[in-house]
Amino acid sequence: MALVPCQVLRVAILLSYCSILCNYKAIEMPSHKTYGGSWKFLTFIDLVIQAVFFGICVLTDLSSLLTRGSGNQEQERQLKKLISLRDWILAVLAFPVGIFVVAVFWIIYAYDREMIYPKLLDNFIPGWLNHGMIPRRATARLYKHTTVLPFILIEMRTSHHEYPSRSSGLTAICTFSVGYILWVCWVHHVTGMWVYPFLEHIGPGARIIFFGSTTILMNFLYLLGEVLNSYIWDTQKSATMMPTWLPWANDLTNVSWNPTSPEVGFSCFTKER
Repeated sequence: MALVPCQVLRVAILLSYCSILCNYKAIEMPSHKTYGGSWKFLTFIDLVIQAVFFGICVLTDLSSLLTRGSGNQEQERQLKKLISLRDWILAVLAFPVGIFVVAVFWIIYAYDREMIYPKLLDNFIPGWLNHGMIPRRATARLYKHTTVLPFILIEMRTSHHEYPSRSSGLTAICTFSVGYILWVCWVHHVTGMWVYPFLEHIGPGARIIFFGSTTILMNFLYLLGEVLNSYIWDTQKSATMMPTWLPWANDLTNVSWNPTSPEVGFSCFTKER
């Protein structure tokens, strides 16, 4: 039996992101009506990435439940493809982009909020809602610049993910980074205004250094996720191989390790009956 029902947690997180996106689009902000709309902001793109990722997670859980014990090789093959897609999105997009958005936003905000989140926005989003946006009729507290971090860490902690080869992973995250930088430059070319206010206050050379630094940081965050995933699950695996003379070892003697299991949460560790 699964030790932790993380299927329910994933559904809850998915519904949270869907609510955040609906609320985000509902806010009447001038920048949402200009060229590129919400899609020129990395925060919004990240929210979409997180929602898509957790949507695939939920779909994987449902597929695993429906194909369990069926013995249909074709269904199992399709399930493995879905699991591979889920793992790829976490490794290349959900983790590095999510951590990047949280870290860079709050670092710049702490230094000078006018550079990233001008006080003018308080006319549309109250300051105390900057951590998140709460629809007037909603009951849940939703976050856009903060809870991306704990949500993705919870997912990494509760389910093993198979990372792609380092070269292909770094190539993918570089492609995303460069693509977004070119998109920001194109928006400036069309509108004459930078997406983020601080870009207006630095010279061309400083912008090049900044864009290069962000790409390097994205690569570093990809590697961080790879190391963190390996550390968490290597530690869990070694915990199931403790010597029997340890006082708590008897509780783990009937635990089996299956890192490729489509089951989620600590169901990767399952009690054998």
